[in-house]
This record gives sequence, structure tokens and C-alpha cells, in this order.
Amino acid sequence: MTQQPGGPGSVAVAVTDGMPIFELAVPCGVFGTPRPDLHTPWYDFRLCNPTETATAPARQWFTTHTPYGYRELVEADTVIVPASADVRGDPPARLLDAVREAHGRGARIVSLCSGAFVLAAAGLLDGRRAATHWDHAPLLAARYPRVEVDPTVLYIDDGDILTSAGGTAGIDLCLHLLRKDLGSRVAGSVARHLVVPAHRPGGQAQYIETPVPPTETDSGLAPLLHWATERLHEPLTASLLARQAGTSVRTLVRRFHQATGTTPLQWLQAQRVARAKELLETTDQPMDRIAEQCGLGGAGNLRLHFARSVGIPPTEYRRSYRASDGGTDRRRTGSCTKVGYPSPLLRG
Repeated sequence: MTQQPGGPGSVAVAVTDGMPIFELAVPCGVFGTPRPDLHTPWYDFRLCNPTETATAPARQWFTTHTPYGYRELVEADTVIVPASADVRGDPPARLLDAVREAHGRGARIVSLCSGAFVLAAAGLLDGRRAATHWDHAPLLAARYPRVEVDPTVLYIDDGDILTSAGGTAGIDLCLHLLRKDLGSRVAGSVARHLVVPAHRPGGQAQYIETPVPPTETDSGLAPLLHWATERLHEPLTASLLARQAGTSVRTLVRRFHQATGTTPLQWLQAQRVARAKELLETTDQPMDRIAEQCGLGGAGNLRLHFARSVGIPPTEYRRSYRASDGGTDRRRTGSCTKVGYPSPLLRG
């Protein structure tokens, strides 16, 4: 493939019949859209059908028309295999051969979501850790026992082989590749265009139980939750919440579970971790001070609950967001704004 002098190389996406649309669109949006405003050489991008003359039908009435086939796939610097059309069936032999040949030629091989099944069938994941959508992880492990399947992480960078979980984790992995190739400034700019986080570390948990936020009519809890989110730094207890709500602890727990799917203490813990995330992203305050403002006691307690909820230590979380900041001005010393009712994290 031809490429711009000094550019990041060529990217080829393997298209197969019946492929899910979202995972096919992700690399197109990240690598296949020129960014002249960034003033940097861009990728030589190709969508590759099984043959140059084929039209590959994807799901939901979409088809791909491209003059490129798996021959160009084999010659690419980076090969991306989006989600598989059928995780229970065998991947097309032609695709497996192309992926093996590309890897043998030194290409970087990337799978998104259930595309890991193709890499596993090609033998490229034997003896390696691999990520896929949590719902597909048990089947991937059962079908390919030589693969060390990790169902908890967003993505895994194993050098020449990279795998991701489903949905937006595919965007995370593509931005991770962009950051490696062209730096944090470019990756951050593309992330802003896509309106997604500039960087989520691969080790961050891909799935965390999230209670449904209550509305104003959900058991009348909204005023209580507003009151509690203003006092996360205080030693709140279920008894104190019950007194504030004018009810018994038993009744509060029942109403809480009906409205949010969780308990008062679990909800409080989730809000405190969410508050810690915001402070880590927006201030330079030390861990002890952040823990104090969130009601998590000391730095040790903050590290314990944060890592249990998010999947990575708070120091790594802060480094990741600072690395992808690209010079954006931040609130270095001020306190954070109020966290709303939804609980984005839950220790469980």
C-alpha cells in the first residue's frame, strides 16, 4: 500500500458478510477520516472485502462497496478485524489465511469485540491474554482453551496483537493506537470530534453494575439523594439517611432497592468513588485530601475502593487523564462540582 511520507502507515479493515455495523464503523471514524486541521500525515486506510469485486452485505441493510480485497489486507501495517457475524460458526478460511499471512509479514493485528474469535481461530491468541465482549468471553474460552480470556478489561495491548471488548471499548482501543502512533494531542483532538473520553486505560473494568437513578416520583427518594450528595464528606450511615427521610432503616432499604436496585450504603460508596474520579481528573490535590472530601477516610481506603470499583488504582487513573489532557486548563486546586444522582460505579 502507498502511504504519505512520514505517515503512521496503512490500516486495513477486514469486512465479512453479515458483520455488525457498529464495530465496522469505529475504525472508519478513527482512522479512515482525514484530519487536515491536525496538520499531520494520516493513515492510508482501506476497507477490504473478501475479493476486490465482491459486495459484502453487512447487517441492517448495509453493504460495502470497495475495490480492495484481502490482498491489500495482507500488505497493511495494521489489520483490524471487527466483530464476527457468527461467534459459534467457523470464520471464513480466506480471512483466517489473510490474517495469518499479515501477522507473518509483521503487521499489527487488532480485533474489536467478537473479532477475537477470528484471531483465536487463526492461532494468533494461543498463550496470550485476550479481551472480548463480556457476554462472549465464556464461549471464547471454551472454544479456544489455549487463549487466556480476560472478561473484565476494556482492551489488551500485547504488542503485535491487540484485542478489545465490545461497543465503545473498540473506540478506546482505536484511540489507544492513535495515541501510540501520533501522540496524545492528535488522539485527544480526534476524541473531541467523536465526543468520547480521550483516554480510558485498557485495564479499566468494562462492565460495572449501575443502579437505575431514581426520578422525582421514585419512592420520593430524589430529595434525600440530593441531600446526601451534598454531604459525601460526612460520615453518612443508613440510620442517618433514614432519619433524614423520616422513615425506618428497613423501610428505607426497601424503597432504595425498588428505586435504584441497590442498597443505601452501596449507593453512597458509588457516589464517593464518582466524586473521587472527578477530583482526580480536575485537581492536583493529594490522595489524602481527595479521600477526605469523598468521605473515604484516608488514602489507603481510597485506593482500595477505587481500584475495586474502577479496576485501576487512582494514581494510574489520574496519570491517564493527565497524559491525554493535551494542555487543557484544569481546576487544579478547587473542589469538584456536585455529582448527580446516577451512580456510574458500584462496588457490588
